[in-house]
Amino acid sequence: MKGVNIFLADGFEDVEALATNDVLRRGGIDVNIISIYDETSVESSHGITVEADQILENVNLGAAGTTQADVMIFPGGMPGTRNLAACEPLMEAMKAHYAAGGTVAAICAAPGLVISQLGDALKGKEVTCFDGFEANLEAEGAVFVPRPAVRSGRVITGRSAGHAVSFALEILGLLAPEKVEQVRHAMYLKTI
Repeated sequence: MKGVNIFLADGFEDVEALATNDVLRRGGIDVNIISIYDETSVESSHGITVEADQILENVNLGAAGTTQADVMIFPGGMPGTRNLAACEPLMEAMKAHYAAGGTVAAICAAPGLVISQLGDALKGKEVTCFDGFEANLEAEGAVFVPRPAVRSGRVITGRSAGHAVSFALEILGLLAPEKVEQVRHAMYLKTI
């Protein structure tokens, strides 16, 4: 799947989706927000309605020509993460995307419920997630590390809503490393 795409399902975590979108756009990245439903309106876990740019049905899910600069992003939140994980066309597209050389990024519960579906591809990868969602990742051979955000090859994971900006900066660091400090400065973040 080409481009940088954030997938939303009803019950997504507001901060994890929108802070990621904000940081990437500040860094000059063209981001598409995609609803997994047949309409663009998606309701967050806190009852806020967001209008997606596109619906999944209208997106080319093909993996031909995919590179590591093509990123599929999955925010957490409940029941949003379960809704993403249950969307078979999306999960099949994610597997094909990763197999073709694309990057996957997930935060909070999404690494454990969504990214874990990559199976053996996770063997030896360092990952993080919200406490209690690491079992599926470890069962696939991933190594859980309790850090705000982790990039391990073409797998980027974040811990929680409180670390959404760190997660987004990891993605930006892959796509436009020269923009990371500029965005940190613009957001008045301390350099770590």
